[in-house]
Amino acid sequence: MPVLVFDLDDTLYEELTYVHSGFRAVAELLAARFGASAEELTAEMIREEAEHGRGAVFDAVMRRRGWFSQNLRQQCLTAYRGHAPTLQLHPDAERCLQRFAAYPLYVLTDGNKLVQARKAAAMGLFERVRHVYVTHRYGLHRAKPDPELFRRIARREGVPAGQVVYVGDNVRKDFVGIRPLGFRTIRVRRGNYAHYVPATPGHEADVQIDSLDELTPELLHQLTATPAQAE
Repeated sequence: MPVLVFDLDDTLYEELTYVHSGFRAVAELLAARFGASAEELTAEMIREEAEHGRGAVFDAVMRRRGWFSQNLRQQCLTAYRGHAPTLQLHPDAERCLQRFAAYPLYVLTDGNKLVQARKAAAMGLFERVRHVYVTHRYGLHRAKPDPELFRRIARREGVPAGQVVYVGDNVRKDFVGIRPLGFRTIRVRRGNYAHYVPATPGHEADVQIDSLDELTPELLHQLTATPAQAE
């Protein structure tokens, strides 16, 4: 039976919902400290992220209000990373997990090991897959495109690489490290990389879909029955 491995952020849920959930946690911290409105602070952070990206949202908001300090910045980051998020799977991801409930299922994701674990827990994934692999738990060098944890899954299941299918969205890193080894790949076109053109043919997945509803047992078995294409 094929083994199905999913990316997490933007593949199974919308990552921006986690970001906004974290903004709310930070807004509540600042509101309690300065007597401001948590709702207004959250909205300001969302606007800042939309206009300038998320790299310095807290700094920008605090500087505008005259609150900035290095200590408070660290408190904001701690609140953001440590908050218990409220997250929901994409509806098509929920249907997909139900459809493949009898298959060996895994999640493999990059990112902070505690943050990613909280995300997975918030969506009940630990009860629905055999293991959630957070690459940074094994060292930053194990982040995608490094293939070692994919090899570990294949060894754990006792199957060749061609029977392991990875479903992800980020064509910059999700597929290029594992396709040359024979792992099969599916790109779901959504999130930040929905319209991203791969840097090379080797960065693209074997199959591209627009919804996880297109991922059927028939497609999975067809993909794993077809010899991998050499790059």
